[in-house]
Amino acid sequence: MTIEPRIREELHTLRHQVRHFQGGMVASVDGMVIAHDLPDIEPDGLAALTAAAIGVAQRLTEATGQGAFEESLTRGADGYIAAYSAGRRAVLTAVASPATNVGRLHFQARKAAERIGALVDAPARR
Repeated sequence: MTIEPRIREELHTLRHQVRHFQGGMVASVDGMVIAHDLPDIEPDGLAALTAAAIGVAQRLTEATGQGAFEESLTRGADGYIAAYSAGRRAVLTAVASPATNVGRLHFQARKAAERIGALVDAPARR
């Protein structure tokens, strides 16, 4: 059984929990799309950019003694892009408008990333 439908369900749940949430994606840490809910954004390009961004964030946290990467938030003129570690092998990327409540986004996305990480890191069943 593939985990993609369960991850997609987590992304849909985030959409309902966070006002002004525009879409989300789960990708491997090396930039391969696992599942997405991105109506107006090309997921392969976003996955590659996210992998590059978390690579820099990982180096930054390590270089400053802040430990392993957990999350990153980028604020643009027209909204937010947040990346959350989802287990050892994946990352959750969330896109939200400038009107979103960032605290709520973090609260809900952190919980979703934890559940997604458990799905991605679980041993494959035969």
